[in-house]
Amino acid sequence: MSDPSKPAVTKWLPLAAVGLVAVVAALVVLPMLRGDASSAALPAPGLPQPVDADGLMRGQYPVTMAVLGEVYAAFAEVEEDAIYDGLAQVAAGDALEALYLERAGALAGGGLPDQVVHELRLTGGTWAREGEAMQADIRWVVLGEVGHAEHTHMRGNAYAAELTIGPSDGAWRLTDFVLTDVDRTGAGELTTVEDGDETGPRAEAPAE
Repeated sequence: MSDPSKPAVTKWLPLAAVGLVAVVAALVVLPMLRGDASSAALPAPGLPQPVDADGLMRGQYPVTMAVLGEVYAAFAEVEEDAIYDGLAQVAAGDALEALYLERAGALAGGGLPDQVVHELRLTGGTWAREGEAMQADIRWVVLGEVGHAEHTHMRGNAYAAELTIGPSDGAWRLTDFVLTDVDRTGAGELTTVEDGDETGPRAEAPAE
């Protein structure tokens, strides 16, 4: 016969278990809602090993440069499938669609000159982690050769854009891209004559 003066411990065990589950759930779920949880390690453009979101932030410069480089390499293609496949290496979702349609539309319009990028350089930027994604507001310059066999322009353009790199299809990819500024005041001209000699001023990339 039980002693009525002693507390019924067994009655409290289910309540204690429920309380423990609630505490564990709070410790796991709340950091995820705040974006503090570590993401899975995924391949990232420009980095030799897969990284999580923290590693992506640490590699912000090589990742951003690699993404821009692949975009320009895809834009140098003249076949729509090659353009899309090149962009899909580093972009997904809205960014992939917007970049592809921009380039494919220009190509379909005809008269698109040949172009060769000689220099691609970041001139500034800010990066921030937003949940499991990296957001950046960057500025860069491109020194490239644009034109046809008889007449070639050396063009130094400066750009600014807001971009987001997040997890997509098992890798870190460009998921959002908004071009915010274009400055073509650094453009120059290079004329190619029949014997292959080049005359005319070369454009210098805008100073940082």
